[in-house]
Parts: sequence; C-alpha cells; structure tokens
Amino acid sequence: MNSTNANIKHVCFDLDGTLIESRITIYKTTVKALREVGVNDPVPEKEFNSMIGMHFIDMFKNMNIELKEFEEFIGIYKNYYFDFIDDSVLYPGVVDALSFINNGRDIKVSLLTTKGQDQAEKIIKHFKLDNYFNFIMGRRDGIAHKPSAEPLLFICNQIGIDAKDTVIVGDTELDINCGKNAGAVTCGVTYGYRTKESLKENSPDFLIDNLRELQTVLKNSSY
Repeated sequence: MNSTNANIKHVCFDLDGTLIESRITIYKTTVKALREVGVNDPVPEKEFNSMIGMHFIDMFKNMNIELKEFEEFIGIYKNYYFDFIDDSVLYPGVVDALSFINNGRDIKVSLLTTKGQDQAEKIIKHFKLDNYFNFIMGRRDGIAHKPSAEPLLFICNQIGIDAKDTVIVGDTELDINCGKNAGAVTCGVTYGYRTKESLKENSPDFLIDNLRELQTVLKNSSY
C-alpha cells in the first residue's frame, strides 16, 4: 500500500467484485435473459467474467453479440436476477469494514454500480447492508457510467463531500479511472474480477488484497 495525505471523509464502494462475489449470479441471469429475447449466441463464461463491471452494451459489443432489444433484455434480466441470488455471497470482511467506518467516524459511505438503481437498492437490502450506506448510486438516465467522473461527482454533490476527500474502492479499471477522472483517491482490490497486474497498470493510489487493509488506509488518512 502507498500513503496519502488526503482527508478522507467519504468512502465510495463498487458492488460486484468488491462487496459481493456475484459472478455466477450475473452469468446465469445474463444467459437466461439473452435466451428469452431470442439471442442464442454462445457466451463464453471466462471471457464474460473478465468484463464484469462494464456496461452490458459494451460487454456484448466486445463478444460480438447483437442485441436489438436492450431494454427488453434489461427488464428480463432484473426479473430473473433474484432467482440466482443465492449463488452470490459477501466477500470476507465486508461487514467488518463497513462497521469500522460507521463506528464513530465522520465518514460518509456510498455505493456506485452500473446496475440499475432499483436493482442496486434491492441487492444491498438483500444482504442487509442498507443501514451502512448514506447514498446508493445505480445506473440513472442522463448520467454517464464509470469510468466517467460524472456519477462519482454526482454522489459527492448529493452528500456534500468534495471528490478530493473521497476514496473510491473497486476491483476494476473502471473504478480506478472514474476516481482519477473525478480527482478522488483510488483504491483497487485484488480479490475481485481483474488481475492484480491489470490493476497495477492503472496506477491506483492504493492496492489492497482484502478489506481489512482498507481499515489501515483509513487509519493512516488524516480524517
């Protein structure tokens, strides 16, 4: 880990690959929804998993899957997602990390995910994490998604915290670059859906192997 002189007042977490191991759920739901809308192209699981975190449109484009009715697909995907929710689990240390942040520290906590707003809220409630968050930011009309700075800056504006006093925690280059574009501190997690090497290529301020190490990052900041 590196060090920072930032005055951390806000921790923004990614969802999939950071708080929740959800690869199986996402893959099964995607394949089922594609079949429902008449898309029978093969969906290589390894290739699919390597792109989790990206917007579905970008993922399908990279896999040469032509999807004409995207909104229909998304609606079906949301309907089926919770059929496979039991294949998802919290990563070790999630509750401890959130409890540490919430325990008498003047630090806001938010979630930033490319999942739809309603779906993000349902997932957080399913895992009984909703009381830990000050703000949940899913995909919203008119607001760009990661790696644009826009969704993170939107969160910062809503909770009244400057981006420079924010650390974004995530497992992909999208999270890191979103943070960099917004002027935030960036923290990559190596246990998620990208390799440690690929994360290093994006030069996050911190790189942690588990969420216990996030507590050290926060202890060393001047909050």
